[in-house]
Amino acid sequence: MNNNNTTMGENERIRLVVLGGAGVGKSCIVRRFLNNTYSDKYRSTVEDLYSREYDLGHMTLKVDILDTAGDMQFPAMRRLSIATAHAFLLVYATTSSPSFAAIKQCFEEIREQRPDFKEIPIVVAGNKQDLASTHREVQIEDVSEWIFCDLPKLRAKVLECSAKSDFNVRDIFRTFLTLSKIMPKPGDDTTGGLKRRSSAYVSATSKGKNRAPSPAEGRPNHLAASSTSEGLGGEAKAKPRSRSLIRRSSRKTKQQMRDAQSNSEDCNVQ
Repeated sequence: MNNNNTTMGENERIRLVVLGGAGVGKSCIVRRFLNNTYSDKYRSTVEDLYSREYDLGHMTLKVDILDTAGDMQFPAMRRLSIATAHAFLLVYATTSSPSFAAIKQCFEEIREQRPDFKEIPIVVAGNKQDLASTHREVQIEDVSEWIFCDLPKLRAKVLECSAKSDFNVRDIFRTFLTLSKIMPKPGDDTTGGLKRRSSAYVSATSKGKNRAPSPAEGRPNHLAASSTSEGLGGEAKAKPRSRSLIRRSSRKTKQQMRDAQSNSEDCNVQ
């Protein structure tokens, strides 16, 4: 994987690998995001790969989501998934202290195998937030202290979610785009979420545009990229920007610079 930041082309494929202990709800999060479905029935995962395509207006993003096993029975598959990932989702359960220890072990495996681990977008998600009020065993402050104080500076974000109640699930995947600089920060996202690419939408938006050819097959660069798109799934605007919009964009840029400066502190608990 190339460690240099590059601008993503019009068509790009990325791989998100989901890691965590057994029974924390990794598959439930993925299915809630992709299909908006949820089931209480537990089925042990060996390895499931989901592929989707999204139109972000300025580019087509092809996403492979690899849902891995929660136990350690398949070490070779686990090493391969870590080696080929462009981003990681580390899932623990807010109701299980051992599950927090499990993602710490997952991170150590990433650090051992990936010299570029500091540049890889990582989201740490505490699932089962709907049960946290009565069964909480892991405080989000402890997770944040581990990520932002105990470890080297990472391109990471911590949040809690619930696959069952559909709380913060889409925010997990939006966060990957902001961490990778494909999209602006969440406060600048004005379109409300990811939008699946349909053939009708593609034919309408590609009219009169000279689209670049698909990139050569093979593993692409990591997620780091820059973009000026204003939202996920939003169609590119052809109209000139108004002065008021330019002023607002200028204020957003200054705010992002201030945020970047504040994030450079040694211990940034989010």
